[in-house]
Amino acid sequence: MYEQLIISAAGLLAIAIVSLATLRGWQGWLALKERELDKSPREIEGGVAMGGARIEISDLKERIRKLEAIASGVDL
Repeated sequence: MYEQLIISAAGLLAIAIVSLATLRGWQGWLALKERELDKSPREIEGGVAMGGARIEISDLKERIRKLEAIASGVDL
């Protein structure tokens, strides 16, 4: 009976140590990802957020298309 208690206590201690080490690693990984997000630029020139960048690019493409049409003499 005494041996089973020692084995159980040792197993519980091992599980606790592994759990704490895993938790520490998870927190470190989250901190790393947070630093990566802080380093990445959140705005593009002119203060446009990443979601607005696609709209801005499509507007620029449309302007280029119109200018090319004007340069070639085609009426839109």
